[in-house]
Amino acid sequence: MKNRLQLLRQKLKEKRLDGLLITHDPNIRYLTDFPAKESWLLVGLKEVFYITDFRYMLEAQKGVQGVRVIQHTNSLPEKLFELVIQQKMKRVGFEAPYVSYQLWRRLRHLCPNGCKLLNTQHLVESLRECKEAEEIAKVKAALDIHEASFRYLKKVVQPGLTELAIALKLEQFVKSRAAGFSFDPIVASGPNSCFPHAKVTQRRVASNEIVLIDWGIDLQGYKSDLTRMFFLGRIPKLIQTVNDTVVLAQQKAIDFIRADVPIAQVDYQARNYLEGHKLAKYFGHALGHGVGLEIHESPRLSQRNKDLLQEGMVITVEPAVYIPHKFGIRIEDMVLVREKKAEVLSAHIY
Repeated sequence: MKNRLQLLRQKLKEKRLDGLLITHDPNIRYLTDFPAKESWLLVGLKEVFYITDFRYMLEAQKGVQGVRVIQHTNSLPEKLFELVIQQKMKRVGFEAPYVSYQLWRRLRHLCPNGCKLLNTQHLVESLRECKEAEEIAKVKAALDIHEASFRYLKKVVQPGLTELAIALKLEQFVKSRAAGFSFDPIVASGPNSCFPHAKVTQRRVASNEIVLIDWGIDLQGYKSDLTRMFFLGRIPKLIQTVNDTVVLAQQKAIDFIRADVPIAQVDYQARNYLEGHKLAKYFGHALGHGVGLEIHESPRLSQRNKDLLQEGMVITVEPAVYIPHKFGIRIEDMVLVREKKAEVLSAHIY
């Protein structure tokens, strides 16, 4: 945690900031290794303050290391500016993407004379993009439970069950492993699979059709995210052909992944392969996204992202084909960017 704070302080110096108000819970957790809730973090160039209230005070004092835990009695903004005055801060940044207009007006009203409030973008998120060894180990631990739940699903997913029944069985299994979901799972059977973010319904799974299941495990704050296709009985040739094409499109992208490669070019590998089979028009979302303390975090694997991949990034690669009113195929794996090639963290989950 100390090294993360040092790196953030370097960014503050580059921005000529005396302090940074952090209100986004995952960012607070990243810097303190403590699951923040309804609390703020004020990072100064010399001291760091975790501001909370009576409900969380004892837990914070026990769980937050190397940071001063401060209790507010009136409001978070009032205690924040008491500390700003005390620390003689003149330029204080705040996380613009996570501060509502109402809160910004409140902060501006309370901001003392001689102090400037300055909006910042993704100062902590940029640090979070490349995972440390400890973070990668936590993602792998989540994937271990993911693997166990996949083996369980292979036995459970049968004709006659409703999508909801499958989702409830999966939830029970995951909770029995002392874990939770990263997001509400998607269980989409037959024609429902053509909806990228299909809602779980009471539709019964039939013989000779597909079931798309997209689910993620949350373990100790770190997430996993995979999509697998289940084939029940005899599958029509078109569905099989599309599935095989999506598999190969994904492999084209993964083979291209390594440090210093343009992100847009990774997306292009998969999209271009689908285009060659006249399927790209059915692939309307980005190829993937970063995963860590949040299920969707930077970087975004899209055609428009001009950034380069960096060693240590954990990303999903999830090409898909959604044919309206018929079916959808999505195959999603988690990949760790290495210097010379990709490491598929979920390669064993099949």
